[in-house]
Formats: sequence, C-alpha cells, structure tokens
Amino acid sequence: MSNTSPRRHRLQVPPERAGKRLDVFVAEAVPGLTRSRAKHLIREGQVTVAGRPTKPSHRVAAGEEITVLVPPPRRISVEAEDIPLDIVYEDADLILINKPAGLVTHPAPGSPRHTVVNAVLAHCRDLSGVGGALRPGIVHRLDKNTSGLLLIAKNDFAHQRLTEQLRTRTACRHYLALLYGDLPEEELTVDAPLGRHPIERTRMAVVPTGRPARTTFRVQERFGDFTLVEARLHTGRTHQVRVHSAYIGHPVVGDPLYGRRSARRRAPAHESELLRLLTQLRGQALHAQRLIFAHPRTGEVREFTAPLPEDFARLLAYLRRRGG
Repeated sequence: MSNTSPRRHRLQVPPERAGKRLDVFVAEAVPGLTRSRAKHLIREGQVTVAGRPTKPSHRVAAGEEITVLVPPPRRISVEAEDIPLDIVYEDADLILINKPAGLVTHPAPGSPRHTVVNAVLAHCRDLSGVGGALRPGIVHRLDKNTSGLLLIAKNDFAHQRLTEQLRTRTACRHYLALLYGDLPEEELTVDAPLGRHPIERTRMAVVPTGRPARTTFRVQERFGDFTLVEARLHTGRTHQVRVHSAYIGHPVVGDPLYGRRSARRRAPAHESELLRLLTQLRGQALHAQRLIFAHPRTGEVREFTAPLPEDFARLLAYLRRRGG
C-alpha cells in the first residue's frame, strides 16, 4: 500500500469492550489514533458500524463489525523557521528537546508561526505526519509557558509506538512545580476529572462530566509559604498539573490563568527580592524535568532529564538561602 492510500482497519467488538463510546473504542483499538482524531473521523463518515456511519457517542455492542478508514497524513504546510533548539537527544526515529517557556508547541489560531514545529522543520524535514498537517511529529505537547522535555517523532513508526506508550501510561512524565503555600501531605494523588470550564471556555476545570485525570504530587522541598513538588502525570489532560494544583488550593507559582486569584494574596509584599524574582519568571514555575519511555525501535527503556531554566533556578536558590 502506498503512503497516499488510506489505512483500513476492520475491528470486531469483544464482549469486554461492549458499552464503550465508539470514539473511545476506536482510539483504543487503532494504533496512533487519539480520541479527538477518532471523533473527527467518525463525524467525517470514515468510521462505519455494520456498514453505516453513526455518531461518536454510539455505544458499541459485542460482536459489532466496525471499519475505520484513516486517510494519509496531509501535506505539511508549515513554514520552517530558523529558531534555536536545545536538543537533549536525537537519532533516526526521534528528537527530544528542552523547550523554553514562551515557545508554543505547534501552530494554532493566534500562533501560526514561531513554534516548536516551525523550528524542528528547519532542523529536520522528514517528520512524522501522523499528527496532522499542523502538528507534524508532535507526540505530546507542553503549554506555551511551561518549559522542559518535549518528544518529537521523525517517522510514523516511531510516532505510533510513542503515542501508544503515552496512552497506555507505560511512558512516565515527571514535572517539577513550585506551588504557593505549604502542602500538608508528603505525597498526594489527585484523582479528579477535567473538562472545559462551564463559563470561561479558555480554562479547564474539575467537572463531573470531564475526562478522567490523575496526578501524584510528591514534596521535594518546603519553604514555608512555597512548596517544591514533583508532579507525576498518570493521564495527559490539557493543563492537568496546573488545574489539579489549583484545585487543592496550591496553584503553580506564576500561573496567569489558574493562580491569578491567589498570587497577590500569597506573595509576601515586604520581600522585594522575592517579588522581583517572581516577576522575572518567563512562565509559570512548571518544568517537564524527567521523561521515561521505551525506544520505539529497540524497546530499550530510556530516561532523560532537563535542567531547570535560569529564572526558575534563581527563584529556588533565593528560597533556599532564605529558608522556611
């Protein structure tokens, strides 16, 4: 089959999968397919149940025959830009970069240029197209104002296997986050579903109808009115660490979206040096520090870390000198 032909998947629903939404079932059954992509294909009529198109919310029944047509990736239409990259690791299958705060991961409305994708295209022209025309090679994303490790696939083979590891949670992502306040527990797991805020649509929120989301916070250092934690993602929802930390009353320092209501109240006004360092943060004090995954080609488990950005490191150094 040529790379211009659609991939056809013929599926049969096993008894243990009966009752799942069609978009969920398809995303879990077809390698490299996200739920949002599955939903889009269903709405386009590329997914049929017993030969007929239906809705993403259709509940599959045991024994149902499902056909999925996955069109070939669209031609990459993003302009390459000569933007410096901090490359942590690279081989024939993948690139791992240390993304700075302030750099958007991929083009989107409002950010059509000057993104990681534009930069990587200038470095490497043969990226995976599985992610679509505007997200070539992107395996997962980081928020614009979050720094740290970002994984990019160079081919479809690597892309499918890496995204599958994230979906099945066999790949591990660990963040360092500086939170406002003194977190009472040494370790805390937040299991709270996330979805769009019912009123402010640019925000995410803990909502009963949201998608399952789970984050474990483990205290690394305490500074009295601040706590440095390691946050481990068990799921990969939009703004997950930021929303979950705000949900427990300890938002990420410098977060303009979820920490805005508490930043002024919690920051001690009498410490001019601390306030100066807080205002110098390029983004929120959230850094994707550690990533563990199996190499898509060899299966070898690899672990990578990325140093903190200078503004985050300076703030921590001050807090350590100041003490609790």
